[in-house]
Amino acid sequence: MEQDLKIFLEKIKDRSQTYIGYPAATDFNYTELLPFLEYSLNNVGDPYIFSNDMQSKQFEREVLEFFAEYFNAPKNNYWGYVTNGGSEGNLYALYLARELYPNGMVYYSEATHYSIQKNLHLLNMESIVIRSQPSGEMDYADLEETLQMNRHRSVIILANIGTTMTEAKDHVPTIQSILKNYAIKSSYVHSDAALSGSYLPLLGYHDFDFAHGADSVAISGHKFFGSPITTGVVMVKKSYKERIGRSINYIGSLDTTITGSRSGINALIMWYAIKKHGRDGMLRRTMECVENANHLKVQLNALGIPAWTNTNSFTVVFPKATEEICKKWQLASDNDISHVICMPGVTRAMLDAFVEDMKKSKQ
Repeated sequence: MEQDLKIFLEKIKDRSQTYIGYPAATDFNYTELLPFLEYSLNNVGDPYIFSNDMQSKQFEREVLEFFAEYFNAPKNNYWGYVTNGGSEGNLYALYLARELYPNGMVYYSEATHYSIQKNLHLLNMESIVIRSQPSGEMDYADLEETLQMNRHRSVIILANIGTTMTEAKDHVPTIQSILKNYAIKSSYVHSDAALSGSYLPLLGYHDFDFAHGADSVAISGHKFFGSPITTGVVMVKKSYKERIGRSINYIGSLDTTITGSRSGINALIMWYAIKKHGRDGMLRRTMECVENANHLKVQLNALGIPAWTNTNSFTVVFPKATEEICKKWQLASDNDISHVICMPGVTRAMLDAFVEDMKKSKQ
């Protein structure tokens, strides 16, 4: 057993040096939280309702307070919880939207993360796929045309705030303007902000939050913040949430989450990351990532490779790399493109080594 673990650890250490194709920060250190791994911390049920002493809900609530301000949630009308990741946050938001509008039609772009289709299948919700622009952003003309044909249905729209391959952002104010133009009263807009939502407010970009038309926002915690365990946060309007909760005597709490039992360690990790970095530290990490993405784009362009980025993005997109390079650098590819995501922990040295490999592949 010890030998198996040793071999696996050495492999992970080695492969982490060329991990630049997927959105996971690697510059974290949670050594101070190790003592808590000796205990079972279960944040069962609603984070705002006491259940027992073996939980970390007080830290979870501080995390939610941070994100309520971060996403301009309406005062005294927000609720959320620390999830297992962005996909669970999206599932919760869609579940909430379905309960609010049982006859609702879901609209999402073709650049949307694959988990959305799975979530819609689980919830048995009808949906229509909207075209994407070349950048990956939603085609609003197609959305407008499609909505005209379904004006008798309530509208549920999933806005991508950082698409999987190109990190494009759907513009929630534009979506709301379209809904207003067609006098659609029964609507719900969810921002899937898995990666980009964690840092965009630091750059002054808020066109996806509650103040700009979103009814809910979900992020992944293990992406920008970094975590050895997948985690995330979902924020919704409290008035919406209260329509679906029910009391469970066994846990002494309301059943308002997807999973019921939830890791108390996840809440501690999110709390620790926020406290350790602070807004200034988060901004420094953000700027370093944006600058690294621009550096990589310039270096690839100098080789004659038409690399590009969306505005305020960590993701550099370019024509699909060779199979050898994709395997070595663990690049994600889709159809004819590949990408590098310059997450916290991806260094200039790593990027320059990657560029050297790309240069060799062209010779």
